[in-house]
Amino acid sequence: MTTPNPATPTPGPLDALTDVPGLHVGQAQRTGNGHLTGTTVVLAPPGGAVTAVDVRGGGPGTRETDALDARNLVQRVEAVVLTGGSAFGLDAASGVMAYLEDAGRGFRVGPDPAQVVPVVPAAALFDLGRGGDWRARPDAALGREAAEAAARTPLGAPVAQGNVGAGTGAVAGGIKGGIGTASLVLPNGVTVAAVAAVNAAGSVADPATGVLYGRLYEGGRVAYPDSERHAAAQRALAAARQESARRWAASTHPPLNTTIAVVATDAALTRAQAQKLAGTAHDGLARAVRPVHLLTDGDTIFAMATGERPLPHEEHLPGSADFAAGAVNEILAAGADVLTRAVVKGVLAAEGVDGPGGVFPSYRELYKI
Repeated sequence: MTTPNPATPTPGPLDALTDVPGLHVGQAQRTGNGHLTGTTVVLAPPGGAVTAVDVRGGGPGTRETDALDARNLVQRVEAVVLTGGSAFGLDAASGVMAYLEDAGRGFRVGPDPAQVVPVVPAAALFDLGRGGDWRARPDAALGREAAEAAARTPLGAPVAQGNVGAGTGAVAGGIKGGIGTASLVLPNGVTVAAVAAVNAAGSVADPATGVLYGRLYEGGRVAYPDSERHAAAQRALAAARQESARRWAASTHPPLNTTIAVVATDAALTRAQAQKLAGTAHDGLARAVRPVHLLTDGDTIFAMATGERPLPHEEHLPGSADFAAGAVNEILAAGADVLTRAVVKGVLAAEGVDGPGGVFPSYRELYKI
């Protein structure tokens, strides 16, 4: 048995976003009766977290992302929302705002502690019609339900993966997607983690071999499916796509999707550094999904920094004792790594769906694992 190298980042205790101290994750979903959608809320510690965003997809559905510009007033936010329902589903953020207002959390605008305006950035993925009802989508009530679930969840609780929250109706290249999460603890003690709703127009699996693209970056030997199993999986996937198109006109051509995620750390990052973290995390998405950032995607990544752990100084840099470039670089690299693993875990945790809105087999079903 090998022992971990202390100089190598290792997964946190839960290998989840909640390994970042102070963060809570709450999820709510609707399934059946035409529904196949949901909402995931990342709740920051009281006082909020420094938050930034990077949008790379050509068809994003977002809310309050302009507020995250470093030039603007609000510097910390109390929650970030990932939701299904395309632009309609952004209404879920209204429910999260209402919950935060009732809790007295948000940007203070008056002398009364109750006079707050919660700034709640949100991003939506396309899952309309996948449960069979085009109008079955997240609303403010579902957003509040997810926020309340986050608030009552103990610190350090596991994060459910697969067909939950914003991943409930997620599909990636015809394969059922879902919520995935992962974390790394760096040698200096900083934690970096991600939660992603995997819903890509591109593929998460190499059509030539069946191996998940993200597996190629995990280190060690990659187990490739044998040729017969792969051929059978490709036939089953093609049949599922044809059946989905037959059952429901919402099987749009080209497909409309979007992978959305939150990458978080307990490091004390500036807004500009958090912005860089959101940007480099897209590298992790590009490792796990091919092609990515298409016109029919709205790929959006938020970065949150709780600031509990100061960055170490690098006094050996002449004239730059307060500039921890090396420490920030480690966080940036880890952000890409955890997002790649979160995508893989979300796909592997997903369960296939066969309903009025279409047939969306899981990767595990297709490859009998």
